[in-house]
Amino acid sequence: MTNSYITHLECSRCGKQLPPGRVYNLCECGGPLLVRYDLRRAAATLTRESVAARSKNLWRYREVLPVNHDESIVCLGEGFTPLLHARRLGESICLPRLYLKDEGVNPTGSFKARGQAVAISMARELGIHKVAVPSAGNAGGAMAAYAAKAGMQSLVYMPEGTPLMNRLECALLGAEVKLIPGSIKDCGRLLRERIDAEGWFDVSTLKEPYRVEGKKTMAYELVEQLDGRVPDAVVYPTGGGTGLVGMWKAFEEMAAMGWIGDERPRMIAVQSTGCAPIVRAFASGAERAEEWQNPATLASGLRVPSAVGDSLMLRALRESDGAALAVEDSAMLAGVREIAEGEGIVTSPEGGATLAALKRLLSEGFLSGSETVVLFLTGSGYKYLEVLETVVQRA
Repeated sequence: MTNSYITHLECSRCGKQLPPGRVYNLCECGGPLLVRYDLRRAAATLTRESVAARSKNLWRYREVLPVNHDESIVCLGEGFTPLLHARRLGESICLPRLYLKDEGVNPTGSFKARGQAVAISMARELGIHKVAVPSAGNAGGAMAAYAAKAGMQSLVYMPEGTPLMNRLECALLGAEVKLIPGSIKDCGRLLRERIDAEGWFDVSTLKEPYRVEGKKTMAYELVEQLDGRVPDAVVYPTGGGTGLVGMWKAFEEMAAMGWIGDERPRMIAVQSTGCAPIVRAFASGAERAEEWQNPATLASGLRVPSAVGDSLMLRALRESDGAALAVEDSAMLAGVREIAEGEGIVTSPEGGATLAALKRLLSEGFLSGSETVVLFLTGSGYKYLEVLETVVQRA
């Protein structure tokens, strides 16, 4: 199959349009680029009925993904993860229509596989052979896995406090791994020197246009798995925010193709009290999020002091009448245990954070308890054994 549905790339900040089929990072104004499609034509073949017969991975949404040629696709079976009705957990908090989207069953154990599958496939199509990323954990492992499958070189800069499993994973997959003092921000700063000097391609969060396209498939799956319905609320652990931005983009695309109507979920971003730049910006009414100084949280995926896509995240939260809130690390770990004991899923601290946030949203009246709510469990807890050991020890 050849995908001819792409019309152009568009800067999310200045609106400039760029032709497809070329290598891009950010727009010259510094804004993230987004892929645009001829959705009217795509809708002729991308229907919920036709998709139901396709392979159960994210490439089932082929018409709204950017890879032109099938032979460019690098696939490890990513996507179409379970949407589980959490009956026991829902009963315990008086929310009968509670669902868990278990992204931990993706290749390399997290939702990062979605974005990297599409980013590396596009890199392959564009003739790129060396890819690099700063990563607090799962993004690096996912990039290394898809780069290995594609026969590319990979380079990962990680904070020294990154969980051991994430570091070992990258090394086992053939990546060059550099441990850096500080946060992912420090990793990105030092990595740029290598990128400029040695010709690596930067696949950092929203610094190239295609990871977000992989992440947006989470929203397509929700609509499919809910039989064409849109959930009332999506609770999402937010670091770099690619998934939040991607899902909001996907709901717009689905509406344009007639999959859904005007309804949208309330998008709810969850961060850590030790690193909450989006929460602070949302509360103050700011359009951009200032960098968070001295970020500290055991949830490595939330230890992101600044994000390129901050304005896009804030826009999605406000347009959806959503919310942004921060939770304590102790509440995250309690959430991990409750999800494990109630629903049989060992999730990451970031996943536990969504339950902690949900309880607050219910207690404060932001949600009434009658809604259909989806918590995103973005990674497997089995990759966070050093952190989760404390959960068991405290029991």
